[in-house]
Amino acid sequence: MSGKKIFSEIDSLSDKYIKIWEDVSNIESPTSFKDGVDRCGEYFADLARQKGFEVDYSRQEVSGDAICITMNRGAKGVPVVFSGHIDTVHAVGSFGSPATKIVDGKIYGPGVCDCKGGVVAGLMAMESLAQAGFTDRPVKLIIQSDEEVGSSYSKKSTIKYMCDNSKDAAVFVNLEPYNNGFATMSRKGIIGFNFEVTGIEGHSSKCATLGANAIIDAAHKMMELDKIKDNDGITCNVAKVQGGTLRNIIPGKCRFETDFRFMTNEQFEYICKFVKDLAATVHVEGCKCTVNEPGSPRPAMELTDFNVKAFERMNQVFAKNGLPELKMFRGLGGSDAAYTTQEGIPTIDSLGVEGGFIHSADEYAVLSSLAECAKRLVAIALDY
Repeated sequence: MSGKKIFSEIDSLSDKYIKIWEDVSNIESPTSFKDGVDRCGEYFADLARQKGFEVDYSRQEVSGDAICITMNRGAKGVPVVFSGHIDTVHAVGSFGSPATKIVDGKIYGPGVCDCKGGVVAGLMAMESLAQAGFTDRPVKLIIQSDEEVGSSYSKKSTIKYMCDNSKDAAVFVNLEPYNNGFATMSRKGIIGFNFEVTGIEGHSSKCATLGANAIIDAAHKMMELDKIKDNDGITCNVAKVQGGTLRNIIPGKCRFETDFRFMTNEQFEYICKFVKDLAATVHVEGCKCTVNEPGSPRPAMELTDFNVKAFERMNQVFAKNGLPELKMFRGLGGSDAAYTTQEGIPTIDSLGVEGGFIHSADEYAVLSSLAECAKRLVAIALDY
């Protein structure tokens, strides 16, 4: 089956799928708004059923439901999996009404690039394959629902669902935003810690002889953390500080939050020990510190031999189908691709749509990149 012939079909579907892109982006779906995430997911599910694809769910109480759309279930070939998330970061109403707009070849709005556009392209590729009569292998599109919070709302059950549905895949393609000419093959992991220092309150006039200033103890700890700034390794950002009550009271409490990024899971173990030791270190006599991990840590996507082989195979497929070959890129932010890599599933990240200003009020995506993304996915489904 010719990829170039299907590429023509993709071009003919562009206007239809740009409208779909606009529609799903107008369904505002911040992670905490389950109703919006589920309405967005059901929009995709309804389209999939209309095309004869099968739809399965991982039902959730707090987060939106994760969804797996499958074409050619039961086909003999090894499956390929596309995946992207439909939850976004901005509160409902932040972008006005309607939430999206199309201007000068770009679409603007919440999640248009990160990463609803990639999910739209995944379904577009599947429809193109179906119309061409492709039945050689199963093709799956997994729609994630709480990626933006590290899948903490679902207590990682959406991650388990994603990995379980991908365990036998020839390749897992994550549809995070495309960095023109590059595929992301490694990413930093993420973990945050909250420190709470407790001191001894007293009248400020007695600060030379009484009390224990929790803010000063916390400041020493923050200064140690601020030294961790290796762009190629571990970084630590001290992000939020709260402490004290009134200026004439020696502060009895200080709380601060941190965000760590790391390149390897060995570095993750180092961070955990460093944080524990730092919390146990007393900088101001009379103070003590507790520390807790507030969220859901995300592992690093390490550069593995099996992912390098997947990358090389992808470029062979692209060359065969007349598509530009890509280069490797290392991302600083986290993504779901780290989990499939950790499970030993061949993984390629950031093959979604192209755009910019992610997580900002000016987030946009390039309209023409939708068809380009779908063509890359079709080539992988055909020849990987």
